[in-house]
Amino acid sequence: MNVKICGLQNAEAALFAARNGADAIGFVFAESKRRVTVERAKQIISTLPKEVKKIGVFVNSSKEEIEKIVSETGIDIVQLHGHESPEFCQSIPYPMIKAFSIESARDLENIHTYPCEFILLDGPKGKYYGGNGIAFDWNILKTFDFKDKKVILAGGLDLENVSEALETNAYMLDVSSGVESNGQKDLNKIKRFLDFVKNKQSMEEII
Repeated sequence: MNVKICGLQNAEAALFAARNGADAIGFVFAESKRRVTVERAKQIISTLPKEVKKIGVFVNSSKEEIEKIVSETGIDIVQLHGHESPEFCQSIPYPMIKAFSIESARDLENIHTYPCEFILLDGPKGKYYGGNGIAFDWNILKTFDFKDKKVILAGGLDLENVSEALETNAYMLDVSSGVESNGQKDLNKIKRFLDFVKNKQSMEEII
């Protein structure tokens, strides 16, 4: 299964994640305690392998702002995490992920109105649109027909529930706070999370 480590703010952690098997690195350009400047994101991205996808997270940004940041940083994929309409998403000229905050099965009903291959399912909104470290009931995914959508599972993922997350058969797991200590990315937790998902090692083996 693919793994995205999100909310990176320094090159050391980003490069460490990439070298240990992360398929994607997320950079938050919206209001968040993990927000990164355009200049810092550009510098970090310049150090990463080409095969690792660089994903920019935006919340209710204008098309012009998104295009400017993508062109300046080298972002590969745009993640829209706000109230963006299907029409707005259609206007974005880059590969795109549309994020949805999920509290119940009813929140899944409108995902097919969005013209995107990838959807990100996050926990309920908190202080910020995403990155609140809150999981939703993953059991509701078992009976929903996602058709051709590829599901990225986010919200509250950590070393304690990653085994359960793998059972959802999502396309990708998106982890942020679950690989942090004291609000900062923890290299040991990043490695343990990636080892578990990528190498199918048991928690007993990697602890």
